[in-house]
Amino acid sequence: MKELLKKLRKYEIQIRKAINSQMQGDFRSIFKGTGLEFDDVRPYQYGDDIRTIDWNVTAKGHGTFVKTFREEKEQTIFFILDVSASQDIGTPGKTKVDVAKEVCGVLALSGAKEASQLGLICFSDEREKALKPRKGTGQAYEIIYGIVNLKPHSLKTNLNKAIAFALNFIKRRSVIIMISDFIDDNYFHGLKSMARRHDLVIIRISDKRETQLPKLGIIPVLDKETQRTLWVNTSFGGFREKISEHNTSRQQELADFSRKHQINFLSIDTDEDYIPKLLKLFKVRNKSMKTV
Repeated sequence: MKELLKKLRKYEIQIRKAINSQMQGDFRSIFKGTGLEFDDVRPYQYGDDIRTIDWNVTAKGHGTFVKTFREEKEQTIFFILDVSASQDIGTPGKTKVDVAKEVCGVLALSGAKEASQLGLICFSDEREKALKPRKGTGQAYEIIYGIVNLKPHSLKTNLNKAIAFALNFIKRRSVIIMISDFIDDNYFHGLKSMARRHDLVIIRISDKRETQLPKLGIIPVLDKETQRTLWVNTSFGGFREKISEHNTSRQQELADFSRKHQINFLSIDTDEDYIPKLLKLFKVRNKSMKTV
C-alpha cells in the first residue's frame, strides 16, 4: 500500500508539473467539467451549443429551446471502476485492473487538490463498492485504500447494471470517469443516458495478450469470468487476425460513439506510459471547455 501511494504521488506531481509548464497558467482541469448546473430554458440562438438543447421542451412544438446554467460552487467527480475478472489480464502488477486502479488513484489525488468532491462506484455484474462524494485528501486516500483492498464477489461483467445503478446513485450533475475494458454488449444506450445527465469521460484499458496471440498451435484459454477453459488453435487460418480485427473494431466503435455524443474517450494499454495520455486528455477538455 505504501509503495502504491508513493508511486501515485510521483505520478500526481509529474502531471501537475507538466500542466503548469505546458499550459502556462491557462489550465482548467479535467475535474472542472462544465462547472454549471441547470437553471432555466430560453429560445435557441445561432451559435448555441447543440448539447444544451432541451429536447423535451422543444418537442412541444413552440420552437427550439436550450437549457441555461448557473455556475456551481464546487464540482463532484465520480469514479466508476470495473473490477470484474476480465480486468485481471496482464503481467503481475500491470494487469488491466492494476492500471485502472493506478489511473483512478492518480486522478483522485489530483481531484482532491482541486477541492472537488470525490465519489466511487466499483462494479462487476453487481455493485461491489460505493462511496458517496466527499471533499478532501482523506476521501482520496479512502478511495485508494478501498480499491486496493477490494475483493470482488462476482467475476462477471454487466455494464448496463453498473450504469443503471450510477444513474440512480449520483443525484447531481457530475464529472463521471468510467474506467473499464468495456468488454460487454448492448450498453451504448446506457452510456448515452449518462452522457446526457453528466460530463462523461471514458477510459478504456486493454492488454496486448488479448489480441496479439503468438502461433502456439492448440492451447487452452481460460475465460476469466466463466472460469471455463476453451481449446483454440492459434495457428489455424486467420484466427489471430480475426481476434485482432474484432478488438480494433470494438475500440473504434466505442471511440466513434463517444465522439458522436460529446464523451471524452481515452484508450490505454497496460504496457504503455499512461501519463502523457492523461495530459493530452487534460488539454482536449481544456480546449473544449473554452467553447462552451
